[in-house]
Amino acid sequence: MEDAFKRDIYFSFFMFTADLRPNDASYTQILIRHLKALADIGYTGFDVHIAPGPAHVGHQAEVESYVCLRKAFDQAGFRDVKFTTNVGTTRTFDPTSPYEEQRRQALSYLKSRVDITSVLGGEDTIMSGPFLYPYGIFPLTDDGEQIWSDALQDWIKPRFAAARSIFQELAQYSSGKKVKLAIEPVKNWETPAPTMVSQALDFLEDADIPVCGVTIDTAQVVMESQGPAVFKKNVARAARQSRLNYVHISAPDRGAVEDSWIPWEIMLGEIEPVYSGPYLVEVFNAIPPFESSMRMTRRRFWRPGEDEPEAGVDSAYDVARAALRTLTEKIASHGRRSRP
Repeated sequence: MEDAFKRDIYFSFFMFTADLRPNDASYTQILIRHLKALADIGYTGFDVHIAPGPAHVGHQAEVESYVCLRKAFDQAGFRDVKFTTNVGTTRTFDPTSPYEEQRRQALSYLKSRVDITSVLGGEDTIMSGPFLYPYGIFPLTDDGEQIWSDALQDWIKPRFAAARSIFQELAQYSSGKKVKLAIEPVKNWETPAPTMVSQALDFLEDADIPVCGVTIDTAQVVMESQGPAVFKKNVARAARQSRLNYVHISAPDRGAVEDSWIPWEIMLGEIEPVYSGPYLVEVFNAIPPFESSMRMTRRRFWRPGEDEPEAGVDSAYDVARAALRTLTEKIASHGRRSRP
């Protein structure tokens, strides 16, 4: 069990918010209270979502706001705590756009997210998320019909080809900042592509981008991938190419990790021998915007200091504590004999 506790295990702030509101000093204090509680539980780092800023605010101003937020975290005693980020592209900032000007705007946006990630996480941190194709945007025909199946695969090919030079430049930029990029495939009702690890790896290989990698998310794999045999091949492929940059531990219902439908034997059996980075416990709470965008029917895990306690409902901290215990036990049971 001792080795498992030395492993870096981070916690996602999707439990609390999708927007850090870096210019809101009072909200920063709420974030700090959560950081203190989770650090006391035993988490060694945190993953935070970088929400798109208001249209009238420039990227540099956004970066500066996170410089101030990081200073507040440092002053609260978190100077040595690691942060990773979750980033998505948008309809406006679309690196797959057929229009060069829009692709360049997307590159500027993504570079600013690398800057924010560097500000928050320092060297050797990770920017993960669905930042290849705009999250939640589904293509339509001229008649307004959604595009699916073979037609969708044909439609996405030139979009991915258009993004190659953007990602080549982005990867060079992030490498200079010592930020690892990890494209996260997400399930097909969240985005049309990439929805599988193999698709993200195909894009990176076709674009010849050796310094960009992927995120493997246990929930996404269970709900979207083709099966255990393909999963094993993808883990081996990503590890062989040094592209396995992040692993998210998330239940298929995006709720509590303890006693969830994560196939631990298959997943950790493949991941543990070849992965030495941090694990991220990711729980999506029933809060805006997730309760509507992810169509959540389960009750909210109440957030201490933000919500009223509810009898019979776990708190966010209870869920976090149980998840850490579960994951450390599962890591220990798989050992570390084969790790390079």
